[in-house]
Amino acid sequence: MQRLSIDLDYLSKQLVHLLNIASPTGYTDQIVHYVGEELERLGIPFELTRRGAIRADLTGRQRSPDRALVVHLDTTGAMVKTLKDNGRLEIVPIGHWSSRFAEGARVSIFTDKGCFRGTVLPLKASGHTFNEEVDTQPVAWNQVEVRVDAVCNNRQDLARQGFNVGDYLAFDAAPELVNGFVNARHLDNKAGVATLLAAAAAVARAGVELPVDCHLLFTISEETGSGASAVLHRDVAEMVSIDNATPAPGQNSRESGVTVAMMDSSGPFDYHLTHKLLGLCREFEILHQRDVFRYYRCDSASAVEAGNDIRTALVCFGVDASHGYERTHLNALRSLAELISLYMQSDPTFLRDRDELGALRGFPHQGDTLERR
Repeated sequence: MQRLSIDLDYLSKQLVHLLNIASPTGYTDQIVHYVGEELERLGIPFELTRRGAIRADLTGRQRSPDRALVVHLDTTGAMVKTLKDNGRLEIVPIGHWSSRFAEGARVSIFTDKGCFRGTVLPLKASGHTFNEEVDTQPVAWNQVEVRVDAVCNNRQDLARQGFNVGDYLAFDAAPELVNGFVNARHLDNKAGVATLLAAAAAVARAGVELPVDCHLLFTISEETGSGASAVLHRDVAEMVSIDNATPAPGQNSRESGVTVAMMDSSGPFDYHLTHKLLGLCREFEILHQRDVFRYYRCDSASAVEAGNDIRTALVCFGVDASHGYERTHLNALRSLAELISLYMQSDPTFLRDRDELGALRGFPHQGDTLERR
C-alpha cells in the first residue's frame, strides 16, 4: 500500500460543481448525469439502478470478498404543501432539518412550466410592521412561507403562473472557500462525493492494482432513510460509508482529520472493519479521532435493514452546523481521501467473508484485528 497524493484542486473544483447542482431527495437526475459523466471521464465503468443510484466498479485481482464505498448524492430540501391566499407558498421539509435554517434562504422552485426563484421568509418578516413579534414567532415549518419572484398576489395568480402542490424546492448552496474553509449548504454529502471522486482519481492516476473488487456507490435517498438499501445486490462483504461528522459541544468530531464513527443511532459499526480503518490511520499517520453519534444515521443502516449481511463502518469529514449553514476544511477532505485510497488498496478484512455462510472454525475473535496491526 502507498499513501497516494490527492489532487486538492480537482477535489475543490468537483465540490463547487456538485454544490451548484440542485439535488433534494426525489429530484436527483441532474446530479446523477453529472457524476456519471465524470466517472466516464475517469474511465471507471458503472451501472444505474432504475431510479438512478450509481454502482461503479474498480476491478481488483480477485472478485471476492469484494467491498464498497458509499456516498449519497441527495440533499435536504422542501416541497410545496399549499398555494396560499396571499400569493405565497407553504412548504414542508424533505429530510430532517429545522426551519430555523431555511429562513432567509434563496431557493429554486421547479414547476411544470419551468424554474422560478424565491425567498423563504418567516410569516412575520418585517420589524417595521410587527415590531418585537418578529423575535417571538415560533420556529416551525408552518411559520415560514416562500415569496416567489413573480407577480402573485393570491392563490389564483400562483396557479396561473404554474405553481402546484408537490413542486420541489432546492436551497442555494452558496459555496465560499476562505483560507481552506468551505462554507456552504449541502456539504452533507456533496463534500463526501467530491472526496470519493478524488480518491478514485488518485488510485486510477497511480495505476495501483487493488487486491479485490471495489464498488463505488452513489445513493439518491439517504436523507429520507432508504439510501443504500437498493444498490448492493447482496454480493458485497464489507461497506464503508462516507458522510459528515458533527463538531459540537459533547462531540469528539473536528473539522480537521478523519472522524471514525464507532456508533450512530442505528447501533455500533462492525468492530473489525472499524478497527482496521483506525489501524490504517495510525500506520500512515493520518490525523483522526473517534466519535459516537446519537441523532444520526447513514447509508450503512439502510443497507443492513434491507437484509444485507455485511460489515459496515462510517468515516467522516467534520461539518460544523450540519443541515444548516455548514462549514468544513479542505484538509479534512484530503485526509479522508487519503484514508479511502489506502482502504481500497488494503487486503480484505477477512477472506472468510467471501462465503455468506460458514463453519465456526476460522470465525474471528474480537481483538484479532488489533493483533494483525
